[in-house]
Amino acid sequence: MGRLVPAVTRALDILELFLEGDGTLSAPEVTRRLQLPRTTVHELLTTLAARSYLVQIPDQTGRYRLGVRAYQLGSRYAEQLDLAAEGQQVAREVAETCDETVHVAVLEETDVIYIAKVDSTHAVRMVSAAGRKLPAHCTSVGKMLLASLPPAELEARVAGRELTAMTPNSITEPEALLAALAEIRERGIAAEHRESNPDVSCVAAPVRDSAGRVVAALSISVPMIRWSEDRERELAGLAAKGADDLSVRLGHRGGR
Repeated sequence: MGRLVPAVTRALDILELFLEGDGTLSAPEVTRRLQLPRTTVHELLTTLAARSYLVQIPDQTGRYRLGVRAYQLGSRYAEQLDLAAEGQQVAREVAETCDETVHVAVLEETDVIYIAKVDSTHAVRMVSAAGRKLPAHCTSVGKMLLASLPPAELEARVAGRELTAMTPNSITEPEALLAALAEIRERGIAAEHRESNPDVSCVAAPVRDSAGRVVAALSISVPMIRWSEDRERELAGLAAKGADDLSVRLGHRGGR
């Protein structure tokens, strides 16, 4: 590994300060927070502003915010992100922790499509495949994604629709589904118990992009022989952490 360049490290430290608070800082604030000499901070701020990584705020003398070059770099990074590839990596990490089947799925109209999947190593496990499509209302990932829709959009997708049953436990009434989604929205975690497969239960959490929009959901699926209320609570926490980790990879910085 090569030697780190102190001046570059300091410049990056300054830029990263702007990810916090209201996104504006003055030279004295930077000096105090990084414990750097005032002259050094002034030179670095001047250089970053000259290269458009920072810009001085016109009506706030001596205060800076991120400039257009920082936005351009972030946009290029976002363009290169592959939700499926990032989801597969996070799903693998979650599966290694719980040794159960982990999915990442996206919403398409009233269905979900699995874009990433990692199997459990147990002999008894859920059988599925990336690319598979299922009715959203029968799955934990689907219910999580439906619950995240704006009310008007959710109403348009669900109201008056015939909800197909995959098992005797599937929700088939729009009113019952809307009530369940309201609870999921409140909890921030979705669950389904033998609604898509009579032998499997699942929990799911939302995945957000850099703008805070829910773009996917991550779930953990468990055969009923290994399911319990305690296990559900444990896996809900793991699903939430995995979804948060994937959200960070997609550029999300806010809380759940």
